[in-house]
Formats: sequence, C-alpha cells, structure tokens
Amino acid sequence: MSKRLLSALEYPNVDNINLSEEQTFRTIVVWLETNKLKSASQQVLNGLKNQTSNDWNTYFDQYKNSLGCPLLKSHLEELHWLLGQAIQLDTAKNKSEYLKHAVDNIKTSSVPNVITENPLDKLDFRGNEFSERINQLANTLKVCRHPDPLITLRAVRKVICTRLAPECVENPRKVILEGTPFPFEDTDLGFDLHDPLLNQAAKVFRILYLHDLRDLQTKANELVVAVQNITANPKTDTKLGQVGR
Repeated sequence: MSKRLLSALEYPNVDNINLSEEQTFRTIVVWLETNKLKSASQQVLNGLKNQTSNDWNTYFDQYKNSLGCPLLKSHLEELHWLLGQAIQLDTAKNKSEYLKHAVDNIKTSSVPNVITENPLDKLDFRGNEFSERINQLANTLKVCRHPDPLITLRAVRKVICTRLAPECVENPRKVILEGTPFPFEDTDLGFDLHDPLLNQAAKVFRILYLHDLRDLQTKANELVVAVQNITANPKTDTKLGQVGR
C-alpha cells in the first residue's frame, strides 16, 4: 500500500526501494517534506536532511508533533500516515483536475441497462396511490396509521410476520396472549413530566423497553441451553472400546 501511495505521489524509482531499511525511510521522509508537505521549520528540515546524524530521530519526533501525527508503533505505520497527509494535500491542490477526470469517466462509462422483472422495483413509495393502499391495508389489519406510509408499512409487516404466518394461523395460541391486560395507565411512573400525555407516553415506552429486554433475555437463555446441549452431552465412540481386558 505504501508503495502505491508513493507511486501516486510520483516518488522516483518506487519499484526498487526497500521500505524496511532505515536509510530509505529517512530519505522518503525528507522527500515528502521537501516536495509535498512543506510544513517543517528550517531548523527541523535541516536536522532531517542530515540523515546520518544521531539526532535524526529527535528532529523527526519534533516533525511528527508539528504535523499532529498520532502515536504509532513502527516507522512503516508512520510513513503510511505521512503518505496519507501528502495525498490529501496533493488532491486538494489539484481538486479541479481530479473532478474533471471523474466526470469524464462517468460520462464515458458504459453502464448496462438492467431491466428488472420485480414489480416492487417500479413502485413509487412516495406516491399517493402507494400511500392510499398501505392505509387501506393498515385499516384491514387494525394497525394505527402513521403520516409516513413507509413506517405504516413497517408496522403492517410486523403484524403479518407475527400473526399471519402459516405456523401462527395454524396455532394462534402461541402468538395471541391470553389473560387480563396489564393496567399500565394506573401504574406509578416513578417521576412526573408535568403533562398527562407525556406521562402516558413514558409508561408505554417503559413497557416496550421491558418487552424488548425480556425478549433479549429469552434469546440469551436459549443460546446458553443450545451451547450446553453441545458441550454437556459428549457422544461415546463405542468403536474405540475393548472387551475382555
């Protein structure tokens, strides 16, 4: 990846460099600063150019801090970050040229004309006819309508999947709850929003949250049981047994 970025920045002789070499790393850092980044002070730049100096890493640390380079584990990661900065600057400098090529590529690209056979792909999900049909379906299923027909459609789908699936129709007792409805209107909310409607809405949200939490707990219990059935029921290979010894 680093070589590809260097190639994009037109670094000379990219194919014949070894990025794991310390001297090569220092040479590339100096080249990036001199030709692309151009942000170091003259003192730091002079220190970086003196690549055989024992103080080179000290100047490099100052250089990284001035650029806001994060703490990375290796020179290769630091080089990759510097290359990313150089690519951003180079792209911003020649933004108009890149956009021109991008637009030309879009115009000349041959996009296949895909003809779909799915009638749902031809629906206008924001049209009046779609909204009216969804509202009619909601009325039939006794689902509260929402101003956004897509939200109404989501509620209708949930009712169909949970109540009208074949296994639910064959055994409705599994999905239709029996018993006395919970009087959530008379429960104590624990706090007061100073508005009766808001208090009722908060109670509804609390019940929905408890329902989701109970469903999550049930699925977690089912997962634990499934894992236990695998780990706590080892099968004996009788072929390995020996008789008479």
